[in-house]
Amino acid sequence: MSPVPRKSSPPAQPGAAQPGASAPAPAAPWPEGLIEVGHVLDAWGTRGWIKVAPDATEPAALLKAPTWWLQAPPLRGSEQRLELPRRLARRHGQSVVALLEGIAGRDQAEALKGWSIHLRREDFPPPAEDEFYWVDLIGCEVSNREGVALGRVLGLLDSGAQSVLRLRRPESSTSAQGAERLIPFVDAYIVSVDLQARRIVADWQPDYD
Repeated sequence: MSPVPRKSSPPAQPGAAQPGASAPAPAAPWPEGLIEVGHVLDAWGTRGWIKVAPDATEPAALLKAPTWWLQAPPLRGSEQRLELPRRLARRHGQSVVALLEGIAGRDQAEALKGWSIHLRREDFPPPAEDEFYWVDLIGCEVSNREGVALGRVLGLLDSGAQSVLRLRRPESSTSAQGAERLIPFVDAYIVSVDLQARRIVADWQPDYD
């Protein structure tokens, strides 16, 4: 996922075949808190490379992380998982192409088509100043300048021109617009972000909906 700048826009799992008997052995239990960052589109070339569709416009985490965790699509109740060191990875247009340890040829690479890719948060590169990874914003409490609670961040939307915070309204709040509130994540409305305190201050009023 891309770091989310406050001044501009931010930052699938299709069905697929399962790896056959020649695929690498399943991984041990996964680390806690892995973050999904993309999925395998197809094999790339004949030597085991895969082509990846990143979930973000800036795939720096995929290029940096030393280990990738892959999970099979939810077919036939399967929960196959693999933990594979990244040997090489580079951009290829809007995609990323990568060579993972243990994927030796095109057949093994094709067998990973549709698998989701997950990384550890600590392997993400540091965001630039005044940018934030959306995963770090989820769960933050949002209030306005007057201290009125506006809600808790559920996620972000990409409107094309900018990022938008999706908030779960406080339980005491009632609105004809429903249980969620949307606030553009831009300097005009976001006063401050304190990730350590898990708090965001917005120049926003409860009746702006």
